[in-house]
Amino acid sequence: MDLKGLGVAMITPFTQEGTIDFDAIPLIVENITTGRANYIVLMGTTAESSCLSAKEKQQVIQMVVEINNDRLPLVIGIGGNNTAKVVEEILSTDLSNFKAILSVSPYYNKPTQEGIYQHYKKIAYASSLPIIVYNVPSRTGTSIHVKTFIRLVTDFKNIIAIKEASGEMTHAENIIKNCPSHVQVISGEDSLNLPMILAGAVGTISVLGNALPVPIVKMFHYVDQGELSKAYELHYQLLDIISLLFEEGNPTGIKALMESLSICGKTVRLPLVKASKSLCEKIEKATENAF
Repeated sequence: MDLKGLGVAMITPFTQEGTIDFDAIPLIVENITTGRANYIVLMGTTAESSCLSAKEKQQVIQMVVEINNDRLPLVIGIGGNNTAKVVEEILSTDLSNFKAILSVSPYYNKPTQEGIYQHYKKIAYASSLPIIVYNVPSRTGTSIHVKTFIRLVTDFKNIIAIKEASGEMTHAENIIKNCPSHVQVISGEDSLNLPMILAGAVGTISVLGNALPVPIVKMFHYVDQGELSKAYELHYQLLDIISLLFEEGNPTGIKALMESLSICGKTVRLPLVKASKSLCEKIEKATENAF
């Protein structure tokens, strides 16, 4: 799968009562699609997938598949800290509508690098689809070392990419520098999308893209055209909004932005809580007439 450009880590909208807002899903998909994103990622961290039942996940997936109608490639998130359970979920999931699997590094257990390698080895053997490794140490407690990832992509040809969200440019640059040419590196931090692209990443899996895909696509277009001054100008405009999105956690911030744009409500599921009034006001002010 070509992962170049904008991938969007799609949120799961909820009603004020906390049930899935099926009326909002078409609005979200249309906003992403008409915003010229390149693909959609379902059931990632931003989707609050850990707070969804198996039935709810299937309902959301089915609806997005129908609404998308093959317009954009779809990636599914299947990951966790129980390797056997992740493998079981991969084997039991209908993957026919998806092009790849995004699988987060095991969290909470804090495995060694050998444990991380063995985890992805099991996943690689189980998966019929290409695999995108997800490195997000701020959530998992451990970072995938460059040598570990190189070992994985060398040993397993269906591991094709990494969503790199360590937040450390040096770590990201070392991955980009040392990866085989066929391996794709993807930015997993909206605030680092432009630096990562300029360093050699192929694109991003974005939270912001749920609400504002157009400026991200435009920024990447400026890079492709060699208009770096315009790309940097847009990058710095987006930074103020991005910092607000993560001020009270994710997807709390992006849902507040989505509500301000009348796309869906800001309800999240516990243990997350809705964005504060002050954050909502700051988000509205930052985005007013911005794009």
